Amino acid sequence: MADAPEGDQPKLSKKELNKLARKAKKDEKASEKGGNQQQAAATEQDDYSKDFYGSYGLVNSKEKRELNFLRVKEVNSSNANKDVWVRGRVHTIRSKGKNCFIVLRQGVYTVQVAMFMSEKISKQMLKFVSGISKESIIDVFATIGKVDTPIESCTQKDVELRPLQVFVVSASAPKLPLQIEDASRRAPTDEEKANDQENQLAVVNLDTRLDNRVLDLRTTTSHAIFRIQAGVCNQFRNVLDARGFMEIMAPKIISAPSEGGANVFEVSYFKGSAYLAQSPQLYKQMAIAGDFEKVYTIGPVFRAEDSNTHRHMTEFVGLDLEMAFNFHYHEVMETIAQVLTEMFKGLQQNYQDEIAAVGNQYPAEPFQFCEPPLILKYPDAITLLRENGIEIGDEDDLSTPVEKFLGKLVKEKYSTDFYVLDKFPLSVRPFYTMPDANDSRYSNSYDMFMRGEEILSGAQRIHDADMLVDRANHHKVDLAKIQSYIDAFKYGCPPHAGGGIGLERVTMLFLGLHNIRLASLFPRDPKRLTP
Repeated sequence: MADAPEGDQPKLSKKELNKLARKAKKDEKASEKGGNQQQAAATEQDDYSKDFYGSYGLVNSKEKRELNFLRVKEVNSSNANKDVWVRGRVHTIRSKGKNCFIVLRQGVYTVQVAMFMSEKISKQMLKFVSGISKESIIDVFATIGKVDTPIESCTQKDVELRPLQVFVVSASAPKLPLQIEDASRRAPTDEEKANDQENQLAVVNLDTRLDNRVLDLRTTTSHAIFRIQAGVCNQFRNVLDARGFMEIMAPKIISAPSEGGANVFEVSYFKGSAYLAQSPQLYKQMAIAGDFEKVYTIGPVFRAEDSNTHRHMTEFVGLDLEMAFNFHYHEVMETIAQVLTEMFKGLQQNYQDEIAAVGNQYPAEPFQFCEPPLILKYPDAITLLRENGIEIGDEDDLSTPVEKFLGKLVKEKYSTDFYVLDKFPLSVRPFYTMPDANDSRYSNSYDMFMRGEEILSGAQRIHDADMLVDRANHHKVDLAKIQSYIDAFKYGCPPHAGGGIGLERVTMLFLGLHNIRLASLFPRDPKRLTP
Protein backbone atom coordinates (compact mmCIF):
# COMPACT_ATOMS: atom_id res chain seq x y z
CA MET A 1 0.00 0.00 0.00
CA ALA A 2 1.35 3.40 -0.93
CA ASP A 3 2.22 5.79 1.89
CA ALA A 4 0.17 8.99 2.38
CA PRO A 5 1.69 12.00 0.71
CA GLU A 6 4.07 13.96 2.92
CA GLY A 7 2.34 16.92 4.63
CA ASP A 8 -1.14 15.33 4.68
CA GLN A 9 -2.70 14.80 8.16
CA PRO A 10 -5.01 11.90 8.93
CA LYS A 11 -8.67 12.96 9.23
CA LEU A 12 -10.12 12.91 12.81
CA SER A 13 -13.36 11.16 13.51
CA LYS A 14 -16.40 13.06 14.76
CA LYS A 15 -15.96 11.44 18.19
CA GLU A 16 -12.38 12.60 18.42
CA LEU A 17 -13.34 16.14 17.37
CA ASN A 18 -15.98 16.31 20.12
CA LYS A 19 -13.45 15.08 22.65
CA LEU A 20 -10.99 17.79 21.69
CA ALA A 21 -13.72 20.45 21.86
CA ARG A 22 -14.71 19.34 25.34
CA LYS A 23 -11.09 19.49 26.49
CA ALA A 24 -10.65 22.98 25.08
CA LYS A 25 -13.79 24.16 26.84
CA LYS A 26 -12.62 22.59 30.11
CA ASP A 27 -9.26 24.31 29.81
CA GLU A 28 -11.02 27.60 29.11
CA LYS A 29 -13.20 27.22 32.25
CA ALA A 30 -10.19 26.34 34.38
CA SER A 31 -8.38 29.39 33.12
CA GLU A 32 -11.44 31.56 33.77
CA LYS A 33 -11.84 30.09 37.28
CA GLY A 34 -8.23 30.79 38.04
CA GLY A 35 -8.69 34.35 36.86
CA ASN A 36 -11.84 34.75 39.00
CA GLN A 37 -10.04 33.38 42.03
CA GLN A 38 -7.23 35.81 41.48
CA GLN A 39 -9.76 38.62 41.02
CA ALA A 40 -11.68 37.55 44.17
CA ALA A 41 -8.45 37.39 46.12
CA ALA A 42 -7.57 40.84 44.89
CA THR A 43 -11.07 42.10 45.74
CA GLU A 44 -10.90 40.59 49.23
CA GLN A 45 -7.52 42.17 49.65
CA ASP A 46 -9.08 45.50 48.64
CA ASP A 47 -11.98 45.04 51.16
CA TYR A 48 -10.42 46.86 54.06
CA SER A 49 -13.66 46.47 56.09
CA LYS A 50 -13.95 42.69 55.78
CA ASP A 51 -13.47 42.09 59.51
CA PHE A 52 -16.10 44.62 60.52
CA TYR A 53 -19.29 43.24 58.98
CA GLY A 54 -21.02 39.92 58.38
CA SER A 55 -23.27 37.47 60.19
CA TYR A 56 -22.74 35.78 63.53
CA GLY A 57 -24.40 32.64 62.19
CA LEU A 58 -26.56 30.66 64.57
CA VAL A 59 -26.15 32.00 68.09
CA ASN A 60 -26.24 28.70 69.99
CA SER A 61 -24.37 29.72 73.16
CA LYS A 62 -21.13 28.20 71.91
CA GLU A 63 -19.10 30.98 73.49
CA LYS A 64 -19.54 33.92 75.85
CA ARG A 65 -18.97 37.44 74.59
CA GLU A 66 -18.96 40.59 76.65
CA LEU A 67 -20.32 43.58 74.74
CA ASN A 68 -21.78 46.51 76.65
CA PHE A 69 -24.91 47.46 74.73
CA LEU A 70 -26.56 50.85 75.00
CA ARG A 71 -30.36 50.97 74.83
CA VAL A 72 -31.77 52.94 71.90
CA LYS A 73 -33.64 55.05 74.44
CA GLU A 74 -30.24 56.19 75.77
CA VAL A 75 -28.82 57.12 72.37
CA ASN A 76 -29.05 60.87 72.82
CA SER A 77 -26.99 64.05 72.81
CA SER A 78 -25.69 63.42 76.34
CA ASN A 79 -23.76 60.45 74.88
CA ALA A 80 -22.60 62.29 71.74
CA ASN A 81 -19.21 61.30 70.27
CA LYS A 82 -19.15 58.03 72.22
CA ASP A 83 -18.53 54.71 70.46
CA VAL A 84 -21.25 52.25 71.49
CA TRP A 85 -22.78 48.89 70.65
CA VAL A 86 -26.51 48.92 69.91
CA ARG A 87 -28.77 45.96 69.05
CA GLY A 88 -32.09 46.42 67.27
CA ARG A 89 -34.32 45.50 64.37
CA VAL A 90 -34.04 46.93 60.89
CA HIS A 91 -37.26 48.93 60.74
CA THR A 92 -36.60 50.51 57.36
CA ILE A 93 -33.60 50.53 55.05
CA ARG A 94 -32.80 52.55 51.93
CA SER A 95 -29.58 52.82 49.96
CA LYS A 96 -28.44 54.76 46.95
CA GLY A 97 -24.97 55.05 45.50
CA LYS A 98 -22.43 55.44 48.25
CA ASN A 99 -24.78 55.76 51.23
CA CYS A 100 -27.25 53.68 53.22
CA PHE A 101 -29.77 54.76 55.86
CA ILE A 102 -31.34 52.40 58.38
CA VAL A 103 -33.98 53.13 61.01
CA LEU A 104 -33.06 50.85 63.92
CA ARG A 105 -35.96 49.92 66.23
CA GLN A 106 -35.93 48.70 69.81
CA GLY A 107 -39.33 48.54 71.48
CA VAL A 108 -40.97 51.96 71.13
CA TYR A 109 -37.68 53.73 70.36
CA THR A 110 -36.02 54.29 66.97
CA VAL A 111 -32.74 55.83 65.84
CA GLN A 112 -31.25 56.55 62.42
CA VAL A 113 -28.12 54.71 61.29
CA ALA A 114 -26.29 56.71 58.58
CA MET A 115 -23.60 54.85 56.62
CA PHE A 116 -21.39 56.39 53.93
CA MET A 117 -18.60 54.81 51.90
CA SER A 118 -15.31 56.06 53.32
CA GLU A 119 -11.83 54.99 54.32
CA LYS A 120 -13.52 52.96 57.11
CA ILE A 121 -16.57 51.73 55.21
CA SER A 122 -15.70 49.75 52.08
CA LYS A 123 -17.86 49.33 49.00
CA GLN A 124 -18.34 45.67 49.91
CA MET A 125 -19.47 46.51 53.45
CA LEU A 126 -21.96 49.07 52.14
CA LYS A 127 -23.34 46.50 49.68
CA PHE A 128 -23.69 43.87 52.42
CA VAL A 129 -25.52 46.20 54.79
CA SER A 130 -27.79 47.47 52.01
CA GLY A 131 -28.87 43.88 51.38
CA ILE A 132 -29.99 43.15 54.96
CA SER A 133 -33.73 42.38 54.97
CA LYS A 134 -36.18 44.41 57.01
CA GLU A 135 -37.00 43.01 60.48
CA SER A 136 -33.57 41.38 60.77
CA ILE A 137 -31.85 41.84 64.13
CA ILE A 138 -28.43 43.48 63.89
CA ASP A 139 -25.61 44.64 66.15
CA VAL A 140 -24.12 48.00 65.30
CA PHE A 141 -20.90 49.43 66.71
CA ALA A 142 -21.12 53.14 65.99
CA THR A 143 -20.24 56.66 67.00
CA ILE A 144 -23.14 58.73 68.29
CA GLY A 145 -23.20 61.94 66.28
CA LYS A 146 -25.30 65.06 66.70
CA VAL A 147 -27.38 66.21 63.72
CA ASP A 148 -28.14 69.75 62.59
CA THR A 149 -31.72 69.01 61.52
CA PRO A 150 -34.03 66.95 63.78
CA ILE A 151 -34.78 63.47 62.43
CA GLU A 152 -38.58 63.54 62.54
CA SER A 153 -39.00 59.89 61.54
CA CYS A 154 -37.27 58.63 64.71
CA THR A 155 -37.87 58.98 68.44
CA GLN A 156 -34.18 59.90 68.88
CA LYS A 157 -34.33 63.13 66.89
CA ASP A 158 -31.13 64.96 67.81
CA VAL A 159 -28.55 62.24 67.09
CA GLU A 160 -27.73 59.43 64.68
CA LEU A 161 -25.48 56.38 64.71
CA ARG A 162 -22.46 56.44 62.39
CA PRO A 163 -21.48 52.77 62.12
CA LEU A 164 -18.03 51.25 62.23
CA GLN A 165 -19.17 47.61 62.46
CA VAL A 166 -22.43 45.83 61.53
CA PHE A 167 -23.26 42.19 62.22
CA VAL A 168 -26.47 40.26 61.57
CA VAL A 169 -27.73 38.44 64.68
CA SER A 170 -30.85 36.90 63.13
CA ALA A 171 -31.95 37.44 59.54
CA SER A 172 -35.61 37.83 58.58
CA ALA A 173 -37.21 36.24 55.55
CA PRO A 174 -37.28 38.94 52.85
CA LYS A 175 -41.03 38.62 52.19
CA LEU A 176 -43.22 39.74 55.10
CA PRO A 177 -46.98 39.02 55.37
CA LEU A 178 -47.43 42.61 56.52
CA GLN A 179 -45.22 45.67 56.53
CA ILE A 180 -44.43 47.11 59.95
CA GLU A 181 -44.76 50.64 58.55
CA ASP A 182 -48.27 49.81 57.33
CA ALA A 183 -49.19 48.24 60.66
CA SER A 184 -47.91 51.37 62.42
CA ARG A 185 -49.83 53.82 60.26
CA ARG A 186 -52.77 55.84 61.52
CA ALA A 187 -55.97 55.07 59.65
CA PRO A 188 -57.14 58.06 57.59
CA THR A 189 -60.22 59.90 58.75
CA ASP A 190 -63.34 59.95 56.56
CA GLU A 191 -62.48 63.52 55.59
CA GLU A 192 -58.94 62.53 54.58
CA LYS A 193 -60.30 59.64 52.52
CA ALA A 194 -62.72 61.95 50.72
CA ASN A 195 -60.09 64.61 50.00
CA ASP A 196 -57.34 62.31 48.73
CA GLN A 197 -58.74 59.09 47.31
CA GLU A 198 -55.84 58.44 44.91
CA ASN A 199 -52.92 58.58 47.38
CA GLN A 200 -54.17 56.47 50.25
CA LEU A 201 -51.33 54.61 52.00
CA ALA A 202 -51.89 51.01 53.05
CA VAL A 203 -53.38 50.38 56.48
CA VAL A 204 -53.46 46.88 57.99
CA ASN A 205 -56.91 45.66 59.04
CA LEU A 206 -57.55 44.03 62.41
CA ASP A 207 -57.90 40.43 61.18
CA THR A 208 -54.61 40.62 59.26
CA ARG A 209 -52.94 42.01 62.38
CA LEU A 210 -54.24 39.20 64.57
CA ASP A 211 -53.44 36.49 61.98
CA ASN A 212 -49.83 37.73 61.97
CA ARG A 213 -49.74 38.80 65.61
CA VAL A 214 -46.00 38.23 66.13
CA LEU A 215 -45.20 40.86 63.51
CA ASP A 216 -47.97 43.19 64.66
CA LEU A 217 -46.62 43.04 68.22
CA ARG A 218 -43.36 44.54 66.96
CA THR A 219 -44.93 47.91 66.19
CA THR A 220 -44.12 50.69 68.60
CA THR A 221 -47.85 51.05 69.22
CA SER A 222 -48.25 47.42 70.33
CA HIS A 223 -45.19 47.68 72.55
CA ALA A 224 -46.61 50.79 74.15
CA ILE A 225 -50.05 49.23 74.68
CA PHE A 226 -48.67 46.21 76.50
CA ARG A 227 -46.18 48.19 78.56
CA ILE A 228 -49.12 50.27 79.74
CA GLN A 229 -51.14 47.11 80.39
CA ALA A 230 -48.28 45.72 82.48
CA GLY A 231 -48.35 49.06 84.27
CA VAL A 232 -52.06 48.62 85.05
CA CYS A 233 -51.30 45.29 86.79
CA ASN A 234 -48.28 46.76 88.54
CA GLN A 235 -50.20 49.79 89.79
CA PHE A 236 -53.14 47.61 90.87
CA ARG A 237 -50.83 45.39 92.93
CA ASN A 238 -48.78 48.21 94.42
CA VAL A 239 -51.75 50.33 95.45
CA LEU A 240 -53.58 47.38 97.03
CA ASP A 241 -50.46 46.05 98.75
CA ALA A 242 -49.92 49.49 100.25
CA ARG A 243 -53.49 49.36 101.59
CA GLY A 244 -52.95 46.03 103.33
CA PHE A 245 -54.53 43.70 100.75
CA MET A 246 -53.21 40.17 100.22
CA GLU A 247 -52.90 38.61 96.78
CA ILE A 248 -54.51 35.16 96.48
CA MET A 249 -54.69 32.56 93.70
CA ALA A 250 -58.12 31.15 92.90
CA PRO A 251 -58.82 27.91 90.98
CA LYS A 252 -59.96 28.14 87.37
CA ILE A 253 -61.40 24.60 87.12
CA ILE A 254 -64.55 24.44 89.22
CA SER A 255 -67.39 22.02 89.90
CA ALA A 256 -70.29 24.40 89.15
CA PRO A 257 -70.69 27.62 87.15
CA SER A 258 -69.43 30.66 89.09
CA GLU A 259 -72.34 32.85 88.14
CA GLY A 260 -74.95 30.35 86.94
CA GLY A 261 -76.53 30.61 83.52
CA ALA A 262 -75.41 29.14 80.22
CA ASN A 263 -72.37 31.36 79.55
CA VAL A 264 -69.91 28.81 80.84
CA PHE A 265 -67.35 26.48 79.23
CA GLU A 266 -67.87 22.86 80.25
CA VAL A 267 -64.82 20.58 80.08
CA SER A 268 -64.30 16.87 80.65
CA TYR A 269 -62.78 16.08 84.03
CA PHE A 270 -61.71 12.45 84.30
CA LYS A 271 -65.02 10.53 84.50
CA GLY A 272 -67.14 13.65 84.99
CA SER A 273 -67.43 17.27 83.97
CA ALA A 274 -66.06 20.56 85.25
CA TYR A 275 -66.29 24.22 84.27
CA LEU A 276 -63.88 27.05 83.52
CA ALA A 277 -64.35 29.80 86.10
CA GLN A 278 -66.46 32.77 85.05
CA SER A 279 -65.26 34.65 88.12
CA PRO A 280 -63.12 34.09 91.23
CA GLN A 281 -65.91 35.60 93.35
CA LEU A 282 -66.77 32.50 95.41
CA TYR A 283 -63.12 32.02 96.38
CA LYS A 284 -62.62 35.70 97.23
CA GLN A 285 -65.65 35.50 99.52
CA MET A 286 -64.43 32.26 101.07
CA ALA A 287 -61.10 33.97 101.79
CA ILE A 288 -62.99 36.76 103.55
CA ALA A 289 -64.92 34.11 105.54
CA GLY A 290 -61.47 32.72 106.38
CA ASP A 291 -60.61 36.10 107.95
CA PHE A 292 -58.20 37.30 105.24
CA GLU A 293 -60.05 40.67 105.44
CA LYS A 294 -58.71 42.21 102.21
CA VAL A 295 -57.82 40.13 99.15
CA TYR A 296 -57.22 40.52 95.44
CA THR A 297 -56.38 38.20 92.57
CA ILE A 298 -55.23 38.59 88.97
CA GLY A 299 -55.98 35.78 86.55
CA PRO A 300 -57.88 34.53 83.49
CA VAL A 301 -61.67 34.60 83.38
CA PHE A 302 -63.76 32.64 80.89
CA ARG A 303 -67.14 33.61 79.43
CA ALA A 304 -68.90 31.45 76.84
CA GLU A 305 -70.80 34.41 75.41
CA ASP A 306 -71.36 34.43 71.65
CA SER A 307 -70.76 38.19 71.56
CA ASN A 308 -68.80 39.56 68.62
CA THR A 309 -68.55 43.16 69.77
CA HIS A 310 -65.68 45.62 70.13
CA ARG A 311 -65.51 44.99 73.90
CA HIS A 312 -66.25 41.29 74.52
CA MET A 313 -63.90 38.31 74.61
CA THR A 314 -64.35 34.70 75.71
CA GLU A 315 -61.17 34.85 77.80
CA PHE A 316 -59.81 37.91 79.53
CA VAL A 317 -57.72 38.84 82.56
CA GLY A 318 -59.69 39.72 85.68
CA LEU A 319 -58.44 42.10 88.36
CA ASP A 320 -60.67 41.12 91.28
CA LEU A 321 -60.77 42.31 94.87
CA GLU A 322 -62.88 41.70 97.96
CA MET A 323 -62.83 43.47 101.32
CA ALA A 324 -64.49 43.11 104.70
CA PHE A 325 -65.99 46.33 106.04
CA ASN A 326 -67.28 47.53 109.39
CA PHE A 327 -70.76 48.97 108.82
CA HIS A 328 -71.30 50.29 105.28
CA TYR A 329 -70.40 48.95 101.84
CA HIS A 330 -69.33 52.46 100.78
CA GLU A 331 -66.14 51.74 102.75
CA VAL A 332 -65.33 49.26 99.98
CA MET A 333 -66.84 51.13 97.03
CA GLU A 334 -64.91 54.30 97.83
CA THR A 335 -61.71 52.29 98.35
CA ILE A 336 -62.03 50.70 94.90
CA ALA A 337 -62.71 54.08 93.26
CA GLN A 338 -59.66 55.56 94.99
CA VAL A 339 -57.50 52.59 93.94
CA LEU A 340 -58.49 53.14 90.30
CA THR A 341 -57.84 56.88 90.58
CA GLU A 342 -54.37 56.23 91.99
CA MET A 343 -53.78 53.75 89.18
CA PHE A 344 -54.74 56.33 86.52
CA LYS A 345 -52.39 58.89 88.09
CA GLY A 346 -49.53 56.39 88.12
CA LEU A 347 -50.07 55.51 84.46
CA GLN A 348 -50.10 59.15 83.36
CA GLN A 349 -46.96 59.90 85.37
CA ASN A 350 -44.91 56.83 84.47
CA TYR A 351 -45.96 56.00 80.89
CA GLN A 352 -45.98 59.34 79.09
CA ASP A 353 -43.86 58.10 76.15
CA GLU A 354 -46.02 55.02 75.68
CA ILE A 355 -49.28 56.98 75.89
CA ALA A 356 -47.92 59.39 73.26
CA ALA A 357 -46.85 56.49 71.01
CA VAL A 358 -50.32 54.96 71.09
CA GLY A 359 -51.90 58.37 70.48
CA ASN A 360 -49.85 58.83 67.29
CA GLN A 361 -51.62 55.87 65.68
CA TYR A 362 -54.92 55.92 67.58
CA PRO A 363 -55.67 59.55 68.44
CA ALA A 364 -57.94 60.02 71.47
CA GLU A 365 -58.77 62.69 74.00
CA PRO A 366 -56.53 62.34 77.10
CA PHE A 367 -58.26 60.34 79.83
CA GLN A 368 -59.78 62.63 82.45
CA PHE A 369 -60.74 61.87 86.05
CA CYS A 370 -61.48 63.90 89.14
CA GLU A 371 -60.52 63.62 92.80
CA PRO A 372 -62.35 62.54 94.78
CA PRO A 373 -64.01 60.25 92.20
CA LEU A 374 -67.51 61.19 91.10
CA ILE A 375 -70.21 58.97 92.66
CA LEU A 376 -73.61 59.25 90.98
CA LYS A 377 -76.75 57.67 92.41
CA TYR A 378 -78.79 55.54 89.99
CA PRO A 379 -81.99 57.63 90.36
CA ASP A 380 -79.96 60.78 89.62
CA ALA A 381 -78.55 59.15 86.48
CA ILE A 382 -82.10 58.26 85.37
CA THR A 383 -83.14 61.90 85.90
CA LEU A 384 -80.14 63.14 83.87
CA LEU A 385 -81.04 60.77 81.03
CA ARG A 386 -84.68 61.85 81.01
CA GLU A 387 -83.67 65.50 80.94
CA ASN A 388 -81.79 64.71 77.74
CA GLY A 389 -84.58 62.87 75.93
CA ILE A 390 -84.08 59.24 77.00
CA GLU A 391 -87.24 57.36 77.97
CA ILE A 392 -86.36 54.97 80.77
CA GLY A 393 -88.11 53.53 83.82
CA ASP A 394 -86.92 53.95 87.39
CA GLU A 395 -85.88 50.30 87.65
CA ASP A 396 -84.83 49.65 84.06
CA ASP A 397 -81.32 48.40 83.40
CA LEU A 398 -79.00 50.49 81.20
CA SER A 399 -78.43 49.25 77.67
CA THR A 400 -74.98 49.67 76.10
CA PRO A 401 -76.02 52.69 73.96
CA VAL A 402 -77.63 54.35 77.03
CA GLU A 403 -74.44 53.72 79.06
CA LYS A 404 -72.42 55.45 76.33
CA PHE A 405 -74.82 58.37 76.22
CA LEU A 406 -74.78 58.70 80.00
CA GLY A 407 -70.97 58.77 79.90
CA LYS A 408 -71.14 61.62 77.38
CA LEU A 409 -73.53 63.56 79.63
CA VAL A 410 -71.35 62.98 82.69
CA LYS A 411 -68.25 64.15 80.80
CA GLU A 412 -70.02 67.35 79.70
CA LYS A 413 -71.40 68.09 83.18
CA TYR A 414 -68.57 66.92 85.47
CA SER A 415 -65.47 66.87 83.16
CA THR A 416 -64.56 63.28 84.02
CA ASP A 417 -64.27 60.06 82.01
CA PHE A 418 -64.38 57.96 85.18
CA TYR A 419 -67.30 57.76 87.58
CA VAL A 420 -69.17 55.40 89.90
CA LEU A 421 -72.87 54.59 89.50
CA ASP A 422 -74.31 53.52 92.87
CA LYS A 423 -77.60 51.92 94.02
CA PHE A 424 -78.66 49.79 91.03
CA PRO A 425 -82.23 48.41 91.03
CA LEU A 426 -82.31 45.09 92.89
CA SER A 427 -84.22 43.45 90.03
CA VAL A 428 -81.28 43.77 87.61
CA ARG A 429 -78.60 42.38 89.94
CA PRO A 430 -77.64 38.77 90.84
CA PHE A 431 -79.29 36.87 93.70
CA TYR A 432 -76.30 37.28 96.04
CA THR A 433 -76.55 41.12 96.02
CA MET A 434 -77.52 42.75 99.32
CA PRO A 435 -80.81 44.72 99.07
CA ASP A 436 -80.89 48.36 100.12
CA ALA A 437 -82.08 48.47 103.74
CA ASN A 438 -83.91 51.78 103.17
CA ASP A 439 -85.57 51.13 99.80
CA SER A 440 -86.30 47.57 98.73
CA ARG A 441 -86.40 48.58 95.04
CA TYR A 442 -82.65 49.19 95.09
CA SER A 443 -79.51 47.32 96.10
CA ASN A 444 -76.10 47.91 97.67
CA SER A 445 -74.42 47.56 94.28
CA TYR A 446 -72.39 49.72 91.95
CA ASP A 447 -70.72 49.84 88.54
CA MET A 448 -67.71 51.89 87.53
CA PHE A 449 -67.31 53.41 84.08
CA MET A 450 -64.56 54.71 81.81
CA ARG A 451 -65.49 56.75 78.74
CA GLY A 452 -69.11 55.60 79.12
CA GLU A 453 -68.33 51.85 79.24
CA GLU A 454 -68.53 49.60 82.28
CA ILE A 455 -65.20 48.35 83.62
CA LEU A 456 -66.29 47.04 87.03
CA SER A 457 -69.40 45.54 88.51
CA GLY A 458 -69.54 45.14 92.27
CA ALA A 459 -71.74 45.00 95.34
CA GLN A 460 -72.12 44.13 98.96
CA ARG A 461 -72.60 40.35 98.99
CA ILE A 462 -75.17 38.65 101.17
CA HIS A 463 -73.10 37.08 103.96
CA ASP A 464 -75.98 35.38 105.83
CA ALA A 465 -76.70 31.80 104.71
CA ASP A 466 -80.47 31.90 105.39
CA MET A 467 -80.94 35.19 103.57
CA LEU A 468 -78.88 33.84 100.68
CA VAL A 469 -81.23 30.84 100.39
CA ASP A 470 -84.27 33.14 100.35
CA ARG A 471 -82.83 35.32 97.59
CA ALA A 472 -81.76 32.26 95.58
CA ASN A 473 -85.28 30.85 95.80
CA HIS A 474 -86.70 34.21 94.73
CA HIS A 475 -84.48 34.06 91.60
CA LYS A 476 -85.41 30.37 91.07
CA VAL A 477 -81.77 29.29 91.41
CA ASP A 478 -81.20 25.54 91.88
CA LEU A 479 -79.92 25.36 95.47
CA ALA A 480 -78.20 22.03 94.87
CA LYS A 481 -75.83 23.71 92.40
CA ILE A 482 -74.78 26.47 94.84
CA GLN A 483 -74.77 24.50 98.11
CA SER A 484 -71.01 24.84 98.61
CA TYR A 485 -71.38 28.60 98.12
CA ILE A 486 -74.15 28.80 100.74
CA ASP A 487 -72.18 26.60 103.16
CA ALA A 488 -69.31 29.11 103.15
CA PHE A 489 -71.47 31.52 105.17
CA LYS A 490 -72.86 29.13 107.81
CA TYR A 491 -70.10 29.68 110.33
CA GLY A 492 -70.06 33.46 110.60
CA CYS A 493 -68.70 35.79 107.93
CA PRO A 494 -67.79 39.49 108.06
CA PRO A 495 -69.90 41.89 105.98
CA HIS A 496 -68.00 42.39 102.76
CA ALA A 497 -68.09 43.77 99.24
CA GLY A 498 -65.91 43.73 96.16
CA GLY A 499 -65.82 43.79 92.40
CA GLY A 500 -64.18 42.52 89.25
CA ILE A 501 -62.33 44.58 86.63
CA GLY A 502 -61.42 43.55 83.08
CA LEU A 503 -57.73 44.30 82.43
CA GLU A 504 -58.06 44.54 78.65
CA ARG A 505 -61.13 46.76 78.90
CA VAL A 506 -59.34 49.17 81.26
CA THR A 507 -56.38 49.31 78.86
CA MET A 508 -58.64 49.90 75.86
CA LEU A 509 -60.65 52.68 77.50
CA PHE A 510 -57.75 54.41 79.21
CA LEU A 511 -56.06 54.76 75.80
CA GLY A 512 -59.26 55.34 73.82
CA LEU A 513 -58.72 52.33 71.53
CA HIS A 514 -61.58 51.28 69.26
CA ASN A 515 -61.35 47.53 69.85
CA ILE A 516 -60.48 45.42 72.91
CA ARG A 517 -58.54 42.94 70.75
CA LEU A 518 -55.80 45.54 70.32
CA ALA A 519 -55.34 45.34 74.11
CA SER A 520 -55.17 41.52 74.24
CA LEU A 521 -51.86 39.84 73.44
CA PHE A 522 -53.52 36.85 71.73
CA PRO A 523 -57.28 37.50 71.88
CA ARG A 524 -59.93 34.81 72.19
CA ASP A 525 -63.46 35.41 70.94
CA PRO A 526 -66.19 33.23 69.39
CA LYS A 527 -64.44 33.34 66.01
CA ARG A 528 -60.77 33.28 67.03
CA LEU A 529 -58.84 30.51 68.74
CA THR A 530 -55.44 31.08 67.08
CA PRO A 531 -52.64 32.01 67.15
